Amino acid sequence: MTDEKHRQEQEDEEMISQGFQQLLESYLTSKHRRKVEIITKAFNFAKQAHKGVKRRSGEPYIMHPIAVAQIACSEIGLGSTSICAALLHDVVEDTDYTVEDIENLFGPKIAQIVDGLTKISGGIFGDRASAQAENFKKLLLTMNDDIRVILIKIADRLHNMRTLGSMLPNKQYKIAGETLYIYAPLAHRLGLNKIKTELEDLSFKYEHPEEYARIEDMLKESKEEREELFNEFTAPIREKLDKMGIKYRIMARVKSPYSIWNKMQTKHIPFEEIYDILAVRIIFDPKDLEEESNECFGIYVTISKIYRPHPDRLRDWVNHPKSNGYQALHVTLMSNKGQWIEVQIRSERMNDIAEQGFAAHWKYKDGPSHEDEGELEKWLHTIKEILDDPQPDAIDFLDTIKLNLFASEIFIFTPKGEIKTMPQNCTALDFAFSIHTFLGSHCIGAKVNHKLVPLSHKLKSGDQVEILTSKSQRVQPSWINFATTAKAKAKILAILKREQRSMQQKGEDKLQDFLKDAEIEFNDENVHKLCVLHELKSPEELFSSIGFKTITLGEADLNELRIKKTVANNWKKIIPFSFGGNKSDKEKEKSTSRTPASKIDSKKILKLTPEAIQKDFIIADCCKPIPGDDVLGYRDENERIIIHKRQCPIAAKLKTSFGNRILAAQWETGKALDFPVNLYIQGIDAMGILHQVADIVTEQLNVNIRKIFIETTDGLFEGHIQLYVHDVDDVKTIIANLRKIDEMKVVTRVEKFEDRP
Repeated sequence: MTDEKHRQEQEDEEMISQGFQQLLESYLTSKHRRKVEIITKAFNFAKQAHKGVKRRSGEPYIMHPIAVAQIACSEIGLGSTSICAALLHDVVEDTDYTVEDIENLFGPKIAQIVDGLTKISGGIFGDRASAQAENFKKLLLTMNDDIRVILIKIADRLHNMRTLGSMLPNKQYKIAGETLYIYAPLAHRLGLNKIKTELEDLSFKYEHPEEYARIEDMLKESKEEREELFNEFTAPIREKLDKMGIKYRIMARVKSPYSIWNKMQTKHIPFEEIYDILAVRIIFDPKDLEEESNECFGIYVTISKIYRPHPDRLRDWVNHPKSNGYQALHVTLMSNKGQWIEVQIRSERMNDIAEQGFAAHWKYKDGPSHEDEGELEKWLHTIKEILDDPQPDAIDFLDTIKLNLFASEIFIFTPKGEIKTMPQNCTALDFAFSIHTFLGSHCIGAKVNHKLVPLSHKLKSGDQVEILTSKSQRVQPSWINFATTAKAKAKILAILKREQRSMQQKGEDKLQDFLKDAEIEFNDENVHKLCVLHELKSPEELFSSIGFKTITLGEADLNELRIKKTVANNWKKIIPFSFGGNKSDKEKEKSTSRTPASKIDSKKILKLTPEAIQKDFIIADCCKPIPGDDVLGYRDENERIIIHKRQCPIAAKLKTSFGNRILAAQWETGKALDFPVNLYIQGIDAMGILHQVADIVTEQLNVNIRKIFIETTDGLFEGHIQLYVHDVDDVKTIIANLRKIDEMKVVTRVEKFEDRP
């Protein structure tokens, strides 16, 4: 037994030594200064601190900090300070050492980064999910102190995702959901495109393993065909570039499994109908950095003589970089096989920035400031503004932040010709708030390209926008419906709340004066009577309505209060009966109909048997999962268990905000229960199409149609069918059979039945 233990220790020591050696080699081949001594010191300190501790996978714990440091160095391009902080990132949280100890041994900079990483280790990053919004705010605030904190946190999450297989299923769903909801968009916003893609794919792999494997298989099957297309398409391009004497390399970029699946879901199309799986990347070494932009366009002119370019698909990110620093020239060309192929033209410098984001800028900047960092500063400033006035609800707060993380950019011109970067689908109102809060809160309309438009008008890239204002204008509650940016939404809500509070106070003062004049006491009982009279839910609503003058106090109010005065005591007795009695009956009914979730072990996988579905669980109405769908359980505040699809938007928020309430679940229904499912159909109108659909569903497949709606317009039909099925296999069979109808062009499962498609 001792020999076995000794052998295991030797193997572990060898593994650790190899891991650290590889890290040093990566660091020494980078462009950073050679500070091997401090990195070795940090490694030895962390190794000693984590001695004897194992990860869930069984390997020594120190392998995790080494892996995080390796990602920070070779995949993000960070230097010795970040490598040391990555090696030490778990020391303060997991051992008895303090931030002061780190500062004494490694200096203030490394200690500051380690402290930042330690502060954000709870909340969405640990089991204490209730503290999630606070911790997310800490995460974003630490970005303002030192962007390296979040870069190392992303590296940490990437390694956790790569080793997620050793975790329990409910932890896998929580971590994968969090990653897709927060980390992937953060990586994208910071320009870490390669890491963002891997985070998305790994999340997809753990949340939908079968779908992931199916897409991987289809990509393998079509690999030869893609390679043939790539070689045929690039041969004449290589010939021309060789003649021009350009030093270049051409790569094939294959769409990631998650992107493919996402497109299949959102566009409701099968794998075979995704035509942009292959893109071509031309990466060149510029002869002169000054001429880099001109060389990009030179290559574009050359290749557009070989293949016809798509007139609307030229994207110039070279002269107008994206706000995450991305630069490239995108052009879509028609291949000889009649297929549109996107070609991305970028220099080696641009490619570095595309792969490593803002971190790569540090390799190219000469002085302390760099124009590209302005975009990062601008983004951080917007985030800080949101943090100053966050939403009270954790999920609302996250949604507000995500509006900023996900946005694709368009370019808008001011009346003076200055360029402003704005998110896609933004409105004139968003643009007004992006310039100044005063301008936004007093705007009455806008002129887009010298034409008058309403505030809800959606802007397009290249629009010139002039905002029109009036001093008498104030923020309207309806604005929240067409504001799309985080900044505009946050400011509108803040102003409305401020006005609401002010009007409530004004209304309360008015009511007090009114009752005082009538010699009626201002108390909770009388306020409640007025709420009942005006059909309002709360005193706050009553005060606001009086303040905003939607209610005018008069004789009717006085009569109500005087009539009721004599029976006030009896009226009081009715309250507990009318409100409390009914509610408790309902609660009693709920509690008897469901097994308390607190009795369920969160580590076990819920078995969704027919009996359990009818007795113990609630099927979520937002996504209506059926047997065969990838699902999870959520324990709500009333200790009931609700079953959601794993990709349901509500479930995505729950995984992020209440990860400790997520439970793994598996179907075990056989063909015992019927579940409603909605299909969307579309195709070419022909005589008897409805009869064919009904015949396939009811006669051939013996499935009950619950309701059906079909409408025809200009020779096309579209509609919805709601059916009762046993499981996903039934749905696949129905869809496959309906697609065999010649005129049928689209058949897909959707969440909602609509009688107006």
